[in-house]
Amino acid sequence: MNVSDKVIEIIAEQAVLEPSDVTPDSTLEDLGVDSLGLVESIFAIEEAFDISIPFNANDPSDGDFDISSVKTIIAGIEKLVAEQTS
Repeated sequence: MNVSDKVIEIIAEQAVLEPSDVTPDSTLEDLGVDSLGLVESIFAIEEAFDISIPFNANDPSDGDFDISSVKTIIAGIEKLVAEQTS
């Protein structure tokens, strides 16, 4: 399973949706994912890929990790995974 599919699967699970309901252009707000769901998604993604996401739960807009849409989350995860394997 590629990064994109796995991230979508995790976010869909948090949003109680089918993965097919989650598109790259979806925002977490569109999907009904609240701040707790976001934090749980981040933890699940970190565990799935064995990475550490530079994310501040107290101030999600702070830092380099862009959570503005599913697409930006996937891009951030792909970058972290690539950095880890290099």
